[in-house]
Amino acid sequence: MARRIYCGIFLLLLISLSFAKVQGQEMVMVKKGSYVPLYGSADKKPVQVNSFFMDVYPVTNQEYLLFVQSNPNYSKSKIKRLFADKSYLNYWVSDFDYGQASPKSPVTNVSWHTAKKYCESKGKRLPTMDEWEYAAMADAKNMDARTRKSYNQYILKWYESPKTYNQEVGSTFKNYWGVYDLHGLVWEWTADFNSIFLSGESRKDKGNDDELFCGSASVNASDLMNYAAFMRYAFRGSMKAPYTGRNLGFRCVRDIK
Repeated sequence: MARRIYCGIFLLLLISLSFAKVQGQEMVMVKKGSYVPLYGSADKKPVQVNSFFMDVYPVTNQEYLLFVQSNPNYSKSKIKRLFADKSYLNYWVSDFDYGQASPKSPVTNVSWHTAKKYCESKGKRLPTMDEWEYAAMADAKNMDARTRKSYNQYILKWYESPKTYNQEVGSTFKNYWGVYDLHGLVWEWTADFNSIFLSGESRKDKGNDDELFCGSASVNASDLMNYAAFMRYAFRGSMKAPYTGRNLGFRCVRDIK
C-alpha cells in the first residue's frame, strides 16, 4: 500500500514537472554587477544592474502560437494597427498557423507592444536595455568579452549571414550565464529600446533596413572601435513600438523576489 502511494506521488511529481516545462521557458539567473555601456555614456561611468532571471532562449513560434490561441485579439487578423504594423506575423499563413517556419525557430515580426503583452501573460517582462546588454556582453567563458576580437568577429559575421531567423533556438553558443542566442539568430526587443535616440540625419529618417546601420551610432560611445555594438544601438534607435521585422524577436526576464 505504501509503495503504491509512493509511486503515485512520484508520478504526480513527474507530471507536474513536465507541465511546468511546457508552460514556461527555462530561466537562468544573471547575477548583479555593473558595466559601462558602449553607447550613451561618454563619461564611462558604470551602470549598476540588479540580479534577474532571463529566458534561456528567444520566444519561439510554437510558444507564441499558444499565446495567440489564448489571446486571439493578438492574432495577425485581429491585432489593432495601434499595436502592430501591417507586417505583424506576416510569414504566418493564418492566425494560428506559422506555416513552413520551424516551431522551434524564434518568432519574429512581433512589435514591442505584442512582445510586452506576451511576457506579461507569463508573469514576466521585457528586459531593460541595460539588462540585455549586461547579459549579452558575455561569451562562453567570460562575463565581459566585449574587448575580445573573437567575440566581435562572431557578431559581425552574424550580421553578414542571411536568414538566421530560420535557425532553431539553441543554435548558437551558451554564454557565461547559461543563455543562448543573444547574438546569432535575431535582434531582440528591450523594454526601453527608445531610451537612447540617434540622429536620423545619415539615414534620412526613413528607408530600408540597410540605412539603419549608420555611422552616427558611434557618437558618445565609450569604445569607438566597437562597430558590432554601434549597429545594435542604431537599429534600436530606428524603431517605434508598433514596428515589426523579420529579423526581430524577443525574450522575457523576471525580477528576483
